[in-house]
Amino acid sequence: KMGHKLLQKFSLLLSVIFVFSTPSFAEHHEDSHHSEEEHSTQQVENKNSSELYNPVPDIMHHIADAHEWHFWGEGENSVSIPLPVILYTDGNLDLFMSSAFHHGHSTVMKGNREYAIDHHGHIHEKNGAQIIDLSITKNTASMMLAFILLILLFSISGSKAKQNNGAPKGILGFLEPLILFVRDDIVKPNITHGHQKFLPYLLTLFFFILMNNLLGLLPGSANVTGNIAVTLVLSVITLIVTNLFGNKSYWSHIFNPPGVPLALMPIMIPIEIVGIFTKPFALMIRLFANITAGHIIILSLISLIFMAQSGLGDVFAWSISPVAVAFVLFMDLIEVLVAFLQAYIFTLLTALFIGLATEEAH
Repeated sequence: KMGHKLLQKFSLLLSVIFVFSTPSFAEHHEDSHHSEEEHSTQQVENKNSSELYNPVPDIMHHIADAHEWHFWGEGENSVSIPLPVILYTDGNLDLFMSSAFHHGHSTVMKGNREYAIDHHGHIHEKNGAQIIDLSITKNTASMMLAFILLILLFSISGSKAKQNNGAPKGILGFLEPLILFVRDDIVKPNITHGHQKFLPYLLTLFFFILMNNLLGLLPGSANVTGNIAVTLVLSVITLIVTNLFGNKSYWSHIFNPPGVPLALMPIMIPIEIVGIFTKPFALMIRLFANITAGHIIILSLISLIFMAQSGLGDVFAWSISPVAVAFVLFMDLIEVLVAFLQAYIFTLLTALFIGLATEEAH
């Protein structure tokens, strides 16, 4: 009975998410043509030759990083939060808010330096000076939000754990099983030697990925774990930890593979060295591709309504809407599962790689 009520609440939450996300996507679809015309002659030609709505620019806009936190609308009618722009140019550190660009219609002067932003969100200096962009982008702000939420959740849970003598409840009842799951089913079975040393890192990794995956499902949110730069950094950290704590047995298997004839050593050693980098590379691509694909599929299903409207009229758009909505709600459920699954897989494989590097020789 309790599970049924929980499922009802969860279904209602997904419905609310869809209701709020669809108008945002629709408004972006209707208004974005003006800004795209200013930046791309090819898109103007495509619109003249065909009136069928092309969802690709809007989808790419939604999953890309940006210098502002955009919610809905375009141009002067948009609702967004400007973010700090921090640029290091020719020994000068320039700080200003992204709203100074006025959605790409204005340039920003700082001394003799004139900054402009293109429709892809890239900032450049008009005179060709080299820029080091240290700005707080949408993805960075979202990671900060995830960090704050995790600190709050674990601070509250920690204080409740000290006071609680019975079964855990509330936030603690949700987090404690996840922590025990990571410790007992991921870390301990895969890292047989000194797993306590790596437990804090693996717990941090699991909850960081999970929190950003879940935040990415909210309307107007950032696509953090669908950004390959983020997954690259996570995989590089795993690469460093794995090889930094690798023991003598680990390195001897790479540079002196057991049971390999001497004649094959020149072939096997390079393969083993390449294998050091292909493992974290697979981690990077897996997380990036799965999260990005989920976002693209949901946005593509929503865009079917507007493609039908532009190609076949309002009546057909209304008739296809229930089918599109049903598929989007189904994909939202799948994406919640994927959010947990991808955090689990990344943490599991990281623990496995560390375990192989620290395993004692038999």
